[in-house]
Amino acid sequence: MSIADVPSHYLTIAEVAAVLRVSKMTVYRLVRTHALASARFGNSYRVPENAVEEYIRRAGTPRPGPRNGSAPTHSSTAE
Repeated sequence: MSIADVPSHYLTIAEVAAVLRVSKMTVYRLVRTHALASARFGNSYRVPENAVEEYIRRAGTPRPGPRNGSAPTHSSTAE
């Protein structure tokens, strides 16, 4: 790993929450489930700026299948 691979700017949990417009608890949840990359410095977490950008890109990608989680319904016609 070279110095070029090290992120140049880290954000606090509060800053990430403001960017994503979610609560700090949601950001902690994303960090804990590894949905958002982070590094721990002492007692606090820092999130690389590029990890936030990548998360936003992934979140904006539509998922296949129905959005409400239910199976598609098929209408049948009586003969």
